[in-house]
Amino acid sequence: MSAMLTVCSRALRGRSLERCISSVVEIPKLQNNNVENEPVLAYRAGSRERAELADELKRTAAVTEEIPIVIGGQTIKDGEPQYQVMPHDHSRKIAKFYYASEKTIQKAIEASVEAQVRWDRTPLNERIRIWQNAAELMAGAHRQKLNAATMLGQSKTVVQAEIDSAAELIDFFRFNVFFLKENAKYQPISENPTVTRNSLRFRGIDGFIAAISPFNFTAIGGNLAYTPALMGNGVVWKPSDTALLSNWRIFNIMREAGLPDGIVNFVPADGPTFGRVITTSPFLAGINFTGSVPTFNWLWNEVGKNLNLYRNYPRLIGECGGKNYHFVHPSADVATVVNASIRSAFEYCGQKCSACSRIYIPKSLYEPIKEGLLAERAKLKIGDPTDFSVFTAAVIDDKAFARITGYINGAKKNPKNKILGGGEFDGSKGYFVQPTIIETSDPHDKLMTEEIFGPVLTMYVYDDHDVMKTLALVGSSTKFALTGAVFSKDVNFLQIALEELKMTAGNFYINDKSTGSVVGQQPFGGGRMSGTNDKAGGPNYVMRWTSPQSIKETFVPLREIDYPYMRD
Repeated sequence: MSAMLTVCSRALRGRSLERCISSVVEIPKLQNNNVENEPVLAYRAGSRERAELADELKRTAAVTEEIPIVIGGQTIKDGEPQYQVMPHDHSRKIAKFYYASEKTIQKAIEASVEAQVRWDRTPLNERIRIWQNAAELMAGAHRQKLNAATMLGQSKTVVQAEIDSAAELIDFFRFNVFFLKENAKYQPISENPTVTRNSLRFRGIDGFIAAISPFNFTAIGGNLAYTPALMGNGVVWKPSDTALLSNWRIFNIMREAGLPDGIVNFVPADGPTFGRVITTSPFLAGINFTGSVPTFNWLWNEVGKNLNLYRNYPRLIGECGGKNYHFVHPSADVATVVNASIRSAFEYCGQKCSACSRIYIPKSLYEPIKEGLLAERAKLKIGDPTDFSVFTAAVIDDKAFARITGYINGAKKNPKNKILGGGEFDGSKGYFVQPTIIETSDPHDKLMTEEIFGPVLTMYVYDDHDVMKTLALVGSSTKFALTGAVFSKDVNFLQIALEELKMTAGNFYINDKSTGSVVGQQPFGGGRMSGTNDKAGGPNYVMRWTSPQSIKETFVPLREIDYPYMRD
């Protein structure tokens, strides 16, 4: 931190001060470094990164790693063990872990609340140093450990793991530090700093933050748990059961980087049990959540019921998925539509919050787009993600498999729907669902309105002259508003669509797929029932986890009660 700022005045309102007055408040001087996105490695044959990853995959697959609950540095093993399996080979266990009991969750809350007080007094420069250390460890020594855990535990292909558990995770740590520095540049106006000085400092929030992270992005787990910590908060982190190993890797990297015990506590738990305990604690200061709408609604409702218990109004941040669309105008480039839609809908089995799951196609382009989609779909290789020629692997678990195949089976029985490609699935060894393309005659069918979160793309064909009528369906037919894309070479139409679709997506793409947001480039989040749109990867996200304090320091004694005009 900087030395105390010394304020001197030789003539203040006609009086002279005999000494300089030292300010009590320290304004941190934060080194203003530029930041760049972490490069995504190519993993070409013969490359160093490919060889290192192949070795790490063998090491990780050879053991079932035991993962304890960790609270304040203490390891705990509650009750019967649980297991994380490989989704593409569910007979193989990759991690053994334990569910925290209510008593243990309460212990984690107490540890977080206690640690928050001392952590909030840790200078920002020290916190920044830890985060920068962690980013370097993630980019270097631990990169392939993160990738291997994500590939095997969450069934991601090498490129999907690399952009997630390496590049995006590193970006979150580097960019959130950068945004913290940028936000700290602002200090309030001090009209005469020799008389009074105004300042603003960032505080954590009194209590604890509950971080509830999903399976589909390792990077999201790191962001949800550690961004509140960066801002001076204590955190109780509930990782996803199906991302335990990769999230455990992050937790240990942060310890190696120098984060003290108790700031973030690692607490796998049964979801409803965890929710009940955190929402009934008077110390709940916030919930950082990514997951389903029903779960977030339940948490929000419970917080509302318990408002009188809390010492703060809890901050609620939620990202809840979407029913993401590609809208194709008659002027669109067919090849771009086809390739963008295949990638968006089927990469990582459509298990991205931003994945395209509905596409609106004009009748004039129906045949070439349909033929293109089916031709590209037929080329996709589905299998073990450790095979570098595979396009996508298995869906995450038996629950996801049952949900997704339920939609496919329902489509087979519905005369309004026609399966054009795919529709097969096999859960005997791994939870494999073939990329499926369905055509529907009903734009309000549940395939067009409900989130499936799987490799299912439904297309609706509209008459070219009904383009505006169909455009209106995009926002009116579903409660979600996360991502969307419009494909057109007609600039006038694009300008119209930009306004007409304004409320249908928090992340909007023009002639590009609806997936692939990059930290610092496309801050991510959606409105309506897609979430609170707090834009992870943008400059405002860190500010959601601070409780700023305005400070006024006066350096001149107050000698009068009345005002000069009263003596005129």
